[in-house]
Amino acid sequence: MTSNHISVQGLSRRFPDPTGKGETVVFDNVWFDVAEGEFFCVIGHSGCGKSTILNILAGLDRPSGGTIVAGGVHVDGPSLDRAVIFQGHALMPWLTALQNVELAVTSRNPDWSRAQAREHAMKFLGLVHLDHAAHKKPSQLSGGMKQRVGIARALSLEPKILLMDEPFSALDALTRGSLQDEVLEMRARTQQTTFKIT
Repeated sequence: MTSNHISVQGLSRRFPDPTGKGETVVFDNVWFDVAEGEFFCVIGHSGCGKSTILNILAGLDRPSGGTIVAGGVHVDGPSLDRAVIFQGHALMPWLTALQNVELAVTSRNPDWSRAQAREHAMKFLGLVHLDHAAHKKPSQLSGGMKQRVGIARALSLEPKILLMDEPFSALDALTRGSLQDEVLEMRARTQQTTFKIT
């Protein structure tokens, strides 16, 4: 933890009021820093703007004011250096678990051979204990297994920053506890900068 890996400076997000009279302020003048290798968690009630901050950090939304610098770069769009584990698994239903992870791998490494991409994808499916289900489609997987594929996909990018959008909230308590332990163990090994909302 040597330097700030994420710097949020005066961030605000406002949406036009549906009546056309003014704006709805989601949050205003938010400042914080996340050190390199830190596990940073934002906790708050539903609707307070946590996911909006994460979406701006991921480059999926734009702030109304302020800036975010992540890994020394101003955030103004998505980047493979910032991977998101979504609340819902967001898997492509027509692809197998392995193909879903391979899709991310080939996005990151377009010059790799198919064999290299497959080997790398299998490594990360193995990390989440799903190598036995590599050739199953999402419809053949339980909710916890789908979420594991989403985690493997995000981790396979080997991003500098891992963003977690309440990734365990839809799971039962036993699966949630098991996945949390696995993610913490993997994060401890990689010393990845992690930003989680819950």
